[in-house]
Amino acid sequence: MLIRTLIIPVFIALFLSVSAQNDIEDYYWIEFSDKAGTLYSTDRPEEFLSERAIQRRKAQNIQINQSDLPVSQTYLDSISNRTIQIIHTSKWLNGVTVKTTQNQLSQLISDFDFITDWQLTKPGIELKSVKDKFALERFKNEIDTARYGLSVYQVSQLNGQFLHNNGYLGEGMHIAVLDAGFLKVDELSSFFSLNSENRIIETRDIVDPQSTIYAEDDHGMNVLSIMAGEIPGRFLGTAPKANYYLIRSEDARSEYIIEEDNWVVAAEYADSIGVDIINSSLGYTEFDDPAMNHTYSELDGNTTRVTRAANLAFEKGMLVFSSAGNEGNDPWQFLVAPSDGSSVIGVGAVDKDGVWAPFSSLGPNANDEVKPNVSALGWGTFVQSETGIIAQGSGTSFSCPVLTGMAACLWQAFPRATNLQIKEAIEKSASQYNTPDPRLGYGIPDFEKASQILEDQGLGNVESEKYWITSANPFINEIEFFQQKNRTDGNTHIFLFSLNGRKLVEKTFPPGSPLVFRNLSNLPSGVYVAFIRSADQSESHKLVKTSSK
Repeated sequence: MLIRTLIIPVFIALFLSVSAQNDIEDYYWIEFSDKAGTLYSTDRPEEFLSERAIQRRKAQNIQINQSDLPVSQTYLDSISNRTIQIIHTSKWLNGVTVKTTQNQLSQLISDFDFITDWQLTKPGIELKSVKDKFALERFKNEIDTARYGLSVYQVSQLNGQFLHNNGYLGEGMHIAVLDAGFLKVDELSSFFSLNSENRIIETRDIVDPQSTIYAEDDHGMNVLSIMAGEIPGRFLGTAPKANYYLIRSEDARSEYIIEEDNWVVAAEYADSIGVDIINSSLGYTEFDDPAMNHTYSELDGNTTRVTRAANLAFEKGMLVFSSAGNEGNDPWQFLVAPSDGSSVIGVGAVDKDGVWAPFSSLGPNANDEVKPNVSALGWGTFVQSETGIIAQGSGTSFSCPVLTGMAACLWQAFPRATNLQIKEAIEKSASQYNTPDPRLGYGIPDFEKASQILEDQGLGNVESEKYWITSANPFINEIEFFQQKNRTDGNTHIFLFSLNGRKLVEKTFPPGSPLVFRNLSNLPSGVYVAFIRSADQSESHKLVKTSSK
């Protein structure tokens, strides 16, 4: 393998140059030859995948295969019996991250022929990091705008209000946010609705399982706010009603290739619990140990571990959005892994006028594939800051979630579409699809146009497929909903929204009671959106209110 030819010289050099430190425990990636001895079978996926993950595969005709099976317990036992600490396992890439000494690793490689590759991923004695990973993501003072508040440009530049106005705000979609920490997400005002509605489904810290992600780095909090933030009249994220999984895979204190292994673990976890979309405002090319650095030739869409895992995430039915990087002004200039992935949607940055941000990394990847795939507002994006104000920041870390959130709304609107159909619709809707370039890729997407592309493919919702139908639409004074498909018993929740996303009415109906809103004559004539949610279903309905005669 290519990785092996790259890492063997580093491994040998390490033994020669620091043999005096053989007792220091370092972190290594070890790759296995197969999954012999596994206790699992593809015929029993419920033993290692959630029901939502299984259903996502079925909906897209994706076969469960050997890559889904957990790593061989026989191999894991062989390593742990040597009193070597296993940090992570990866079923997709069939390997482990371990903490051990050079001498112990050398003995393992000699004794076990199931070990095919290895790589130092983090030294036991860390070098001082000289790189600010998120250097461009700095903030400016608060300003005021109308309607969407400060977030108006990041939504309207993509024509995202088309989906929002039709009631698609991400409800029912599951997004995993892989980042460095989510400082104060449990207390800042932008996340009040997210927390009060219990739409943070789970949190997980891959870097340090003993810590709390709400006390770690603020970068993930900034990123999350762009999608999930909601302050009425001041700020609205691109997918404010989606469900979120907050996963810390990045150690902001240093930069070693072990973070790619963390990313792989996070992505596999996201898959196993049934996530629809991964947002990764992270990227890898240079490390605190230069021997770990990637070359441009490695960014060919399917070589680095993190990129291979990102492509596999797509193969499992998820969408993967990844920041293209902030290297445009640096000598490197090019994109970062995993945004180079052939199946990954790499995201570049523009300003509110659609002008390329000079820091935004350049494509194509080393296989001459269009990169970045698309671009969004990342030069002056409004985000929640840890001080409590809504502020401006710049970086592809911020353009990425702008697009991730809108993609969630698009997929909500077209639930029968596959991840590939959603990806292609976004790319084909972009401003320079026929003439892509290394700065913006296919350009800036238009989500009304993307919707039309999916409609033209026959993927739009048909009324007969809905779980509820309306009594009269247009309506005058009242509107009633009727269940037309079987569902699990339980309460039904209905919300009525204006087109600008303001919640007007909310009501919970116990099992068996009529689903009716009365006394609506005081509402102005116009278009409204109803969200209906039960224990196992959710959908939206576009409603028209007319004046009484």
